[in-house]
Amino acid sequence: MQHRIIVLGAGYSGAVAAGRLARRLRREDVAVTLVNAEPDFVERVRMHQLVAGQELKPRPFSEMFAGTGVELRLAKVTGVDADRKTVTVADAAGTEELTYDTLVYALGSDWNDQGVPGAAEHAYGIAGRPGALRLRERLARLDAGQTVVVVGGGLTGLEAATEIAEARPDLDVALAARGDLGDWLSSKGRDHLRKVLAKLGITVHEHTAVTGVEPGRVTTADGTALPAAVTVWTAGFAVHPIAKATTLEVAGTGQIVVDGTMRSVSHPDVYAIGDAAMAIGPGNKPLRMSCASGIPTAWQAADAIAARLTGGKLPNAPIRYFNQCISLGRKNGLIQYVTADDRSVRAALTGRIAAVYKELICKGAAWSVANPMLGLPVRRRPVTRGRAAAGSAVKEPA
Repeated sequence: MQHRIIVLGAGYSGAVAAGRLARRLRREDVAVTLVNAEPDFVERVRMHQLVAGQELKPRPFSEMFAGTGVELRLAKVTGVDADRKTVTVADAAGTEELTYDTLVYALGSDWNDQGVPGAAEHAYGIAGRPGALRLRERLARLDAGQTVVVVGGGLTGLEAATEIAEARPDLDVALAARGDLGDWLSSKGRDHLRKVLAKLGITVHEHTAVTGVEPGRVTTADGTALPAAVTVWTAGFAVHPIAKATTLEVAGTGQIVVDGTMRSVSHPDVYAIGDAAMAIGPGNKPLRMSCASGIPTAWQAADAIAARLTGGKLPNAPIRYFNQCISLGRKNGLIQYVTADDRSVRAALTGRIAAVYKELICKGAAWSVANPMLGLPVRRRPVTRGRAAAGSAVKEPA
């Protein structure tokens, strides 16, 4: 019998994991099914560009995975039973229960309203394509001089504010940050960031906690009301709630707790990758929710699954960070170099060359998803008999 591997979610981490598994394992031994609600790959790191009116290249999964052996199942995941080893999915035809031997959970995250009153009702999130398209449509209807407030001074907030300000210089764009602007960056990075935002005419409200969102305005912790024809919410991410409703061990964030191979510490037949995983990196710190974490965790999980099924050597490459890449519009950028555990160092790349660098990174990430059978040496090994039936809950190879 074929060993059944189901991958839930086809973002960067899920799509990469499915392609890598197909590359590592023989089709006669393993059946890889990728479950996703949308038929196209979404370049999440480009949602700020979509918001600003730019068109993104379509990347249909039917083309990406043609001939790979990966079966695409277009459906929404509605439940996981980690004890019975089943997944419930729904599509236009109804609901269906799928059975797995190994599950790769990559359902990712969405925007987090942080429980702020009015945020869910009146703010716009850009963590996914539907939200980005709604915001794009709303921005297109704004008249000159109206105010857009971006809440959140992290990477997503900076990219959204600068992209909107560059595309719509007729709007009054503001950014509300809880602390100092770019307070995690090096001094060079902070200086460049301030110059770019000033040049784009973005008003920055530092040390500003937004405590309420209403039509036409946001309110802050000190009682100040900021005008906002549109509020863009980029104050963090929340993981998909399905894992928390299972018997899987999860952290307070709802992320699945995993070991160094991305395997669940409570259910050895389940692997979690990307934003869905509570994975510990250098410095004993959790990996941050990002594409920079998602793709390496996908590699780690896929290689670990292949190793356990074939009796190979488990991967032991540490997942570490090298830089943070920030788009500041189409013509400017900031590459902040960091330590392995994601702390900024003095070195930073700025300006046009940084924008080109970031674009190459984005294209490289999309290429790795769109070409799952290229760029990786073929090392397909037969599944060791007994392991296909026992799944990943087998004795570790020596």
